[in-house]
Amino acid sequence: MGRDERFPVWEAALGAGVAAAFAAGLVGVYLSMPDSDYSFLKLPRNLEELHPHVLVGYCAVYIFMQTFMIPGTIFMSLLAGALFGQLRGLALVVFAATAGASSCYFLSKMIGKPLVFTLWPDKLSFFQRQVAKRREKLLNYMLFLRVTPTLPNTFINLASPIVDVPYHIFLLGTLIGLIPAAYVTVRAGIALGELTSLSDLYDTQSIALLFLIGVVSVTPALLGKDEAQEKPPEMAVGAS
Repeated sequence: MGRDERFPVWEAALGAGVAAAFAAGLVGVYLSMPDSDYSFLKLPRNLEELHPHVLVGYCAVYIFMQTFMIPGTIFMSLLAGALFGQLRGLALVVFAATAGASSCYFLSKMIGKPLVFTLWPDKLSFFQRQVAKRREKLLNYMLFLRVTPTLPNTFINLASPIVDVPYHIFLLGTLIGLIPAAYVTVRAGIALGELTSLSDLYDTQSIALLFLIGVVSVTPALLGKDEAQEKPPEMAVGAS
């Protein structure tokens, strides 16, 4: 896998155009909000008090941040728990995170190759080898990556199309694999007023649960790998 030394101008222009479209959408949501008397402003406490524009704005901001790798989505997940509650907040976070990851996937497929080669050449080579070895159990491997902090989610979003991870595998792995971490964060957001630091989000029990889910998700892939290693001798005997 060689590096592409040239960064085509049209690809940079396309990326800037997508970013501008997202920004224009956010500005449009803001401008469409009705005028308010600021003396009567208050923090919304439940979904019924929220204007539909706020819900659309939340999704737009989350997807924008996820698409363009802007740090801070963890705070958006906390906000979802504080505003929408456990189930609605979880559904909203998983939807927005999956939509943003999908946008990042397709954006990287169009223009991200030079960036990934430049930023993470070693990680990309490692990821490509692992994907090639686990091609038959790729969904299990993607679930494992999403549940555990083996590789950063930003890197997974950008590198997956480059190492030929099919989109349907990427989509399912993201949609299902993000649920445990989103559940923990949204649950913490419900008790947002009691948090003193980000370390309070993940207690020992929550971290142990995430790793247990990760081990369960990757076990079929490991078993498939062992079976694949046992097949070549049998094929050699048959050929002789």
